[in-house]
Amino acid sequence: MKKQSIYIIMCIVGSTLTACTDYLDKAPESEISSTDAYKDFRNFQGFVEELYCCIPEFDKGYWTNSWNWGEDEIMNVGIDYHMVYKIDQGDFWGWQSEHDGWQSGWMDRNGFNPGGNRFDHSLWPGCWYGIRKANMGLENLDKLVDATAEQKRFIEGQLLFFRGWFHFELMQYFGGLPYIDKVLPSNEKLTLPRLSYGECAEKAAQDFRDAADLLPIDWDDTETGAATLGNNELRVNKLAALGYLGKNLLWAGSPLMNEENLGETDSTGYDREYCRRAAEAFGELLQIVESGKTKFGLLPFEEYSNNFRTNDGTRRIAGQTMSGEIVEAIFRGPCYGWNDTGLGLSREFGGCDINDTGVSNLPTANYVNYYGMANGLPLTDASSGFDKTHPWRGRDPRFYHDIVFDGVQVIQGTLSSANEKWRYANLQTDGQYRDVMRGSRTGYLLYKFIDKDCNKFDDGYGWSHQYHIHLPWMRLADIYLMYAEAAAQAYGDPSGCYYTSMTALQAVNTVRQRAGVSAIGVRYNRNLNTFMQELRRERAVELSYEGHRFNDLRRWKLLDVYPYTVKTSQEFIRVTTNNRNPEQNQIAEFREENILTRNFQKKHYWMPLKRSDASLYLEFEQNPGW
Repeated sequence: MKKQSIYIIMCIVGSTLTACTDYLDKAPESEISSTDAYKDFRNFQGFVEELYCCIPEFDKGYWTNSWNWGEDEIMNVGIDYHMVYKIDQGDFWGWQSEHDGWQSGWMDRNGFNPGGNRFDHSLWPGCWYGIRKANMGLENLDKLVDATAEQKRFIEGQLLFFRGWFHFELMQYFGGLPYIDKVLPSNEKLTLPRLSYGECAEKAAQDFRDAADLLPIDWDDTETGAATLGNNELRVNKLAALGYLGKNLLWAGSPLMNEENLGETDSTGYDREYCRRAAEAFGELLQIVESGKTKFGLLPFEEYSNNFRTNDGTRRIAGQTMSGEIVEAIFRGPCYGWNDTGLGLSREFGGCDINDTGVSNLPTANYVNYYGMANGLPLTDASSGFDKTHPWRGRDPRFYHDIVFDGVQVIQGTLSSANEKWRYANLQTDGQYRDVMRGSRTGYLLYKFIDKDCNKFDDGYGWSHQYHIHLPWMRLADIYLMYAEAAAQAYGDPSGCYYTSMTALQAVNTVRQRAGVSAIGVRYNRNLNTFMQELRRERAVELSYEGHRFNDLRRWKLLDVYPYTVKTSQEFIRVTTNNRNPEQNQIAEFREENILTRNFQKKHYWMPLKRSDASLYLEFEQNPGW
């Protein structure tokens, strides 16, 4: 983020010099003049920039990282300090710094500092800090006198967006909270009650809607953005506000939140009105994109990896084509150090025998099964052509992009005779790559975010490559799929469409078409239930390992439902070897074995609040069961 504009540089340098060491110890306004911070656009925008610095890097918050907490990922045996392990054990307290001796999580970490490095940013303190700061800005808008009408709109739009965003990020994990829309005096007793999820969602929706009406589609196309032309790519815009307006409403209408809104314990359905409003927000966004008049669109599949990483020596932020002509990222947070990828994250995939770390983020076999066939059918469909003797043949192209399976060439360069055994991924049962302490427990490796040469032999993550992984919080493919879900649920049929002529079915097929996957089969688009099965599978594949699955399972009320509670491996023996085309390898004794079963209860649908916070005052009560 520091290289994006002079304003961000000023924010980071200034806050590094004066930032508080504990966000509860010092009021943010204590270091700021009551007028100077707001008097003109340059100063006020500098004040606003610190809100961007409250966004954590969920993918690079520690030396090694975990952010996939659904049934999608498992770590090597012996890695018990990451949150994915704690979630598997039902230890949801583990998100809190008090219960995280390693301080390896991204949701709460000691020493929050918006001007610090990646270790100093985490969600819980950052959101509360950011909410207060956004309210300070909104209450001082009248002091902005030296600014154009456009500049005033952009300042207000950013403040409203972030107030909504910080609340939404907390709500989706903890449920309804006090929605703080003013600066709370430090000398008054706290009495704000926890609102229902729906009440919070309505307030966030208003902030997102107002922000969308104030912000530009592209800062580079404005007079205000001309001062930082070419460096505005991370600035929040109209599309981000519409995207989160829709997401906030879809979440509010989803089964888990709908249950809370209705005050029932057995609701498994959607709220159609919330879904209709969500579909309209997404539809408004897609209408802008589909007009072809902006740079926003789906990246071509040959540049699919540019959504997640870059290694062209420019240290640029991922989320767009190399030329920058097409941008798929709708909302990205700042980067607090580009080389953190080379030092940490890119070494986590593959195991310590081929990488320089003892941690592996491993895709579970049960999750890899969601990657269907190129003909668009799931593996479980008798007509799909899936063959257990050739299980890697004819699969969804995203399978070959994201997953390393048995026989794939991993090491590209010259190897000593002693190390030649590592060139090809030997992932069959008891194979060279299957050490549960050092390799794969599941029969697969995750390579969605790295190239094959990211290993200690090829040194693809070395300093000179400037390898940089940076995952977006929201990208356009996600919008298409959320629109499809909202429109189908609101209309009661896959043919539903709102604000745009695109139907729910067409939205899903648009994402599939980019990947070269056939459209949803006719048998799955005839009614809402079968369509939702394929939509959920498509969401699992397209957004795999990007941190969405845990919250999706929760809002769908599937977190404690089999088969979403199990993590499995695939066991087999290789019969034939084809080094040029490993997808043609024949195997035998193909079977799936259970690694663990997660025993969740109703309480696990919401994270526990910090005991210290839930004890502050009577109205701020703990979540049920904790």
